[in-house]
Amino acid sequence: MLNGTTTRAPGRTPGPRSHLVQSAWIHRRDRRGFWFVAPFLAAFLIFMLAPLGYAVYTSLYTTRIIGGTVFTGAANYTQTLESGEFWSGVIRVVIFAAIQIPVMLAIAFFFATIFDLGVAKYGTLFRTIFFIPFAVPAVVGAVMWSFLLEPQFGPFVHFASGIGLHNTNFFSTNLILPSIIVIVIWEWTGYNMLILYTALRSVPRDVIEAAILDDTPLWRIILKVKLPMVRPAIVLLVFINTIGALQLFTEPLILAYFQNQAISINFTPTLYIYNTAIAGGQYGLAAAAAVILGLVIVIISVSSLFFRRRRGELS
Repeated sequence: MLNGTTTRAPGRTPGPRSHLVQSAWIHRRDRRGFWFVAPFLAAFLIFMLAPLGYAVYTSLYTTRIIGGTVFTGAANYTQTLESGEFWSGVIRVVIFAAIQIPVMLAIAFFFATIFDLGVAKYGTLFRTIFFIPFAVPAVVGAVMWSFLLEPQFGPFVHFASGIGLHNTNFFSTNLILPSIIVIVIWEWTGYNMLILYTALRSVPRDVIEAAILDDTPLWRIILKVKLPMVRPAIVLLVFINTIGALQLFTEPLILAYFQNQAISINFTPTLYIYNTAIAGGQYGLAAAAAVILGLVIVIISVSSLFFRRRRGELS
């Protein structure tokens, strides 16, 4: 500054043409970004929004023996909401989730902690072994467990007889739900363990070292230090597994071939939808039930986002 005036550093002052060039470059860059996301948007439209729209459209119609397909509005929704068979399946999957999810997450957290602390040798090998059941298709896993639990020749039945539990039928009405819980825990524990292990690896090492220098017992380090720091991952897994429990379908469908008396057509909401559409030919009613189940899942997903945002887990 000299005599109240400001001096600019020597250089070229940007003119109108440079602004136009910069604006055109930004416009082209934004257009390139659109083409990058266009395949995903197209797939989302074709495989998600279009089927959902068609399901809503189908749910508003009813096919009758006399009169053909007629518009019935919300009649299918009313019938579904008043159906005891549909809600019995919902109650059953709620019980399933209330037992399966806590047990599975406890097992997954235990092994994730063991691997994180390096207590087990050959941790990489054992993590791979634990993850293999998740890589096995659900149909293959359900068929394999069906033979393992088979009432006459299954090895688990012989093991139960060996410890004094004679005439055990894992496919009976009382034990079919616990059997499905065991199968699903076997299938999904490795997946949840890997996520929790990754979260545990992100815990700052200096915090653990400080606790060790203070002669803190190992169980307190696990429960008081590690567990609170991976709580966001646990909350996320609770919501993910809850949504998965509501969509329980493959395991009861496969087991029904071995013991159809224990698994009814409305054993789960998805089985109710499947049998209503395929066996009953009531596509409008099945579509209405699918829309209702989809809305429940959307509500759980949105609640998860709000819950995690309020806890500061999401920005």
